[in-house]
Amino acid sequence: MRLNYHHLRYFQEVAHEGNLTRAASRLNLSQSALSTQIRQLEERLGHALFDRSGRAMTLTEAGRIALDHAERIFETGDDLVATLTGAGAAQAPLRVGALSTLSRNFQLRFLRPALAEGAELVLSSGNSQTLLRALESLALDVVLLTDPPPRDQFPDLIAHRIAEQSVGLHGRPHRLAHGSLTELLRAEPVLLPTESSIRTGFDSLVARLGVTPRIAATVDDMAMIRLLAREDLGLAVAPAVVLADELAQGILVTAPFELDVVESIYAVTVPRTFPHPLLNRLSERMTDRGDLSSPAS
Repeated sequence: MRLNYHHLRYFQEVAHEGNLTRAASRLNLSQSALSTQIRQLEERLGHALFDRSGRAMTLTEAGRIALDHAERIFETGDDLVATLTGAGAAQAPLRVGALSTLSRNFQLRFLRPALAEGAELVLSSGNSQTLLRALESLALDVVLLTDPPPRDQFPDLIAHRIAEQSVGLHGRPHRLAHGSLTELLRAEPVLLPTESSIRTGFDSLVARLGVTPRIAATVDDMAMIRLLAREDLGLAVAPAVVLADELAQGILVTAPFELDVVESIYAVTVPRTFPHPLLNRLSERMTDRGDLSSPAS
């Protein structure tokens, strides 16, 4: 009971020509043979596809629906051939996964080469295990993480370190009037992300300083860290890119103390015979990190 795609192709030709004789000539078929093919398709679909008036053939409502599907089916076939042969301009959407805690501003910077080309993007966020499983199954083209995938679980994945971002303390100006980092951390509440490398580095820092910080919130979303800092709930422990707009506008400022804490970001891919063409452009960012690795980003 499967659809006969030869019938569908013949139907498409007749629909475009609006005339059985001309379509038969283009297809190098006899008119009677083509008519039989169309009739078999109509029987398979259970609907008349044409209103016949003399030699003219006009699509019925069912015919218009069938033509719309036929066009998309054959366009998809053309895309398949173009993708596997490397020919033509057909290009599938670039499917990017990102850790839910990763800065949206950073993601935008990473994707700019693709955006500049007008590429269609499919963006997903989630935890690392879910994203890496999707990458393994080829449901994603690249995944952005803050830690490389564990080799024992994902031995075939490749992690490209594309950025190292300095982590600082950022907040409303009145919270930063302290003479030292130790004094600042003892006096002001902090907003901590759950992101592992930042949290590990911060815990090591306060242990060295002998400080027990007052934690106002622990957050698994960098966008919420930014909003809480705007609302003056405490000092955000984050890369500056997370709060780039607020820092540029002077709403928030960065404390003048080095934390010696960095967040590394990895673009994780899987070896493929037919990688997405845009990954070649993005790979330039994977090897030449440019503005992605600057302390202010």
